[in-house]
Amino acid sequence: MDNFLVISAVGEDQPGIVNTLSEKILENDCNIIDSRMTVLGGEFAIIVMVSGSWNTIAKLESTLPALEKQLKLTIIAKQTESRDQTSKKVPYMVEVVSMDHPGIVNNVADFFSSRNINIEDLSTGSYSAAHTGTNMFTMQMVISVPTDLHLGDLREQFTEFCDNLNLDAIMEPVKG
Repeated sequence: MDNFLVISAVGEDQPGIVNTLSEKILENDCNIIDSRMTVLGGEFAIIVMVSGSWNTIAKLESTLPALEKQLKLTIIAKQTESRDQTSKKVPYMVEVVSMDHPGIVNNVADFFSSRNINIEDLSTGSYSAAHTGTNMFTMQMVISVPTDLHLGDLREQFTEFCDNLNLDAIMEPVKG
C-alpha cells in the first residue's frame, strides 16, 4: 500500500529548486503524484504530493531539514491519505474577471462555502487592461458541486451574485 506525503516549500526564487527537490524525491524511491509550483514576487512556492512505501516516505522526510538549509527554503511536510474518490460530486470550472478591488476572493469563496461546495483548486492573477490601463483581476477555480444540488438554481444564484458585485464569470463542467 502506498503512503503519501505532502511537502510545501517557499523561499527566494533561484534556478535549480525543482531539479534538486525532484532529485531528492527520486533518490528516496518516492514518486511525485501531484504538484503546483509558482513564483510570487521574488519568492518561489511549491506544494507537491509524493507516494512511496512507509519506509521510503520516512527516509525522504528525514532528508528535508538538510534540503531546507541547502536550498534556503522553509519546508513543511505532512503525511496524508489518498483522496476519497467515492463522494457524489461533480467538478465545475469557475472563471471570474473583474476590475481589481479588495474582497473578490473572499466574496466568491463565501458564496460557494455557504452552499457546502468545496474549492478544489484556485489561482488568481492581475494585469493592466490593454487600452485603459485599468487594474484587472482574474480567478480560475475548480469546485466540487454535490450531485444533490440543483445546478440550474446554483447557476442562477451565481449569475445574480456576480451581477451584484460587477463580476464577469462563467461556471461550466470540467471537460475531460
